[in-house]
Amino acid sequence: MKIPIPLAAAITTSLLVACVTAQSDSATSAPRYGTWGFDLSGRDSAVKPGDDFFRFANGGYLERTHIPEDLARFGNFDVLTILSENRVREILEEAVKQPTQATSKLGHFFSTFMDEAQVEQLGAQPLAAELAKVTAATSRDELAVMMGHPASMCRSLFGPGISADAKDPLHYAVYIGSGGLGMPDKDYYLKPAFAETKAKYQTYVTALLTLVGWPDPARLATAIVAFETRLAEASWERAEHRDRDKTYNPMTPAELTAYAPGFDFAGLLGARGLAKVQHLIVSDNTAFPKKAAIFTDTPLETLQAWMAYGIADAAAPYLSKAFVNASFGFHAKTLSGQPEQRARWKRGVMLTNEVLGEAVGQIYVARFFPATSKRQMLELVNNVRTVLATRINQLDWMGEDTKKAAQQKLASFTVKIGYPDEWRDYSALLVKPGDLYGNLIRAGQFAWQHDLDRLDKPVDRMEWGMPPQKVNAYYNPSFNEIVFPAAILQPPFFDPQADPAVNYGGIGGVIAHEISHGFDDQGRKSDGAGVLKDWWTSEDADKFDARAQRLGAQYESFEILPGEHINGKLTMGENIGDMGGLTFALDAYQLSLHGNPAPVLDGLSGVQRVFFGWAQVWRQKMRDEAQRKQIHTDPHSPAEARVNGVVRNIDAWYSAFDVKPGDKLYVKPADRVHIW
Repeated sequence: MKIPIPLAAAITTSLLVACVTAQSDSATSAPRYGTWGFDLSGRDSAVKPGDDFFRFANGGYLERTHIPEDLARFGNFDVLTILSENRVREILEEAVKQPTQATSKLGHFFSTFMDEAQVEQLGAQPLAAELAKVTAATSRDELAVMMGHPASMCRSLFGPGISADAKDPLHYAVYIGSGGLGMPDKDYYLKPAFAETKAKYQTYVTALLTLVGWPDPARLATAIVAFETRLAEASWERAEHRDRDKTYNPMTPAELTAYAPGFDFAGLLGARGLAKVQHLIVSDNTAFPKKAAIFTDTPLETLQAWMAYGIADAAAPYLSKAFVNASFGFHAKTLSGQPEQRARWKRGVMLTNEVLGEAVGQIYVARFFPATSKRQMLELVNNVRTVLATRINQLDWMGEDTKKAAQQKLASFTVKIGYPDEWRDYSALLVKPGDLYGNLIRAGQFAWQHDLDRLDKPVDRMEWGMPPQKVNAYYNPSFNEIVFPAAILQPPFFDPQADPAVNYGGIGGVIAHEISHGFDDQGRKSDGAGVLKDWWTSEDADKFDARAQRLGAQYESFEILPGEHINGKLTMGENIGDMGGLTFALDAYQLSLHGNPAPVLDGLSGVQRVFFGWAQVWRQKMRDEAQRKQIHTDPHSPAEARVNGVVRNIDAWYSAFDVKPGDKLYVKPADRVHIW
């Protein structure tokens, strides 16, 4: 299915996973952890907490845990994702066997994906019409129009999308960014460490061109990889895309055409239904003229082959086994080290969640999300907000004017918990039994039409960026909101039966992490109304940046794989979010005690249990290939750094675990980074 190029970074998510010894009664029951919410058996007492707190809290579990063969990583996010998959499978199989008016569309979509025999029989036939159009093109302008068409699997060199205007978040705007790469990042094309991967990529391109019957596949695969390498050279560094000031570049379509000559932007926008749009926000603007020039300089034959390959690559997971296996072999096995393909039903669940997410979610929350969880979450959120308000007032590096604006922003936060108040209407989406490829094309058209129809309407602030059955959470700076889908509100993140300290270290830390995104290096640039503007004094901004740079330097000292260090600029926002997350969660737990002493459980104090709750959330094992991919592409630091990189800057950790000078994680008090 055609997915628009990511444009405005509308949401900041918590994606990384963690591993755990969890017990549950069935495939659809939530896991349980120990007697009070923490898996004591997962610790490794042979490791000093001051040397490696991540392994001290989790080492025993990591030693005895193996990553499933059909995954590239495994952890607590995965434990809950698998739980969500099992629950959704139950919903979808019921929809197949006993359809109702409300569920028949779900059943048709899922069962059509599961009909592997029919997919196998069709082979590459579903792509024939689109590939014929590429073959028939006689000019680059025709190719540009094809790139814009929403009823297409075609890869686009430039991609428009619609989201709230960062400087006017009451209205929607058309953003446009550049793309064109088939591998995860420019580093894969340009760094010697990825030379072997690049060679395997060229083999993969050859294989797909061969499968669709494209002439001279090996020669053209070489030309395609050379073309994409030139695009990689013109592409921004991934960390640059995080800069919300740098990526906000208003232009008219005419100005963009003059700025980046050689590409038919009018044709692209017209095909996407945007012919009358007078205002664009260009993200990676300086890449546009370079990529347009590369497009102009590249032979038409190469561009056609590149588009044919892009169509096949996007469609491959939904075609016959030859395509599926080729796609898996490169995208999962080579890039992430995943040994085995996931079962077809799991892939069907994932696709149905992607296309009909809220239709599934409406049933999911009715079955699996108790109303009491929402009430308890609000109490946790309120305690975190209270402690941040106190901390803002006590900051010695921030002036009174900035403090006042920060307090106003904090007071303006919107909190969404569990599920949307208004569900998306899928009645206009046509799902035909037995037409998998057609269903995917129509789903892409439906999703784009949904965005297009709202372009001239007020921004829908009730809308969610992910469905309730998604194990995740996010902060949206344009809405100044934090959002927690139902699926993450389960153990070990949130357990109504668990010790409160563990809940504060788990979901309390996630809550505080998302709130902290409103005050990280990029989220802080929006005010309480979500407007991208400079509300800081220059002196306060300089002091903030100095502290953030010190934090970045700390993280860059972590060597995750030989020669592979964390990118402090790329991970800055998430690292600040983690720092605030655990710091605020610890304070919020103390606030929740109302002055009473915390109980001691299994010899552990309340403060210790908060730290253990945080460490347990980030338990994780990951294959080396997936770890390397994360380092180069993901704004989240690897799991061990999300624990060790945070605790070493929190004073209470040192006294709670008797951490002394000479311990590997020890940081002198004067060198510890305290931002909020």
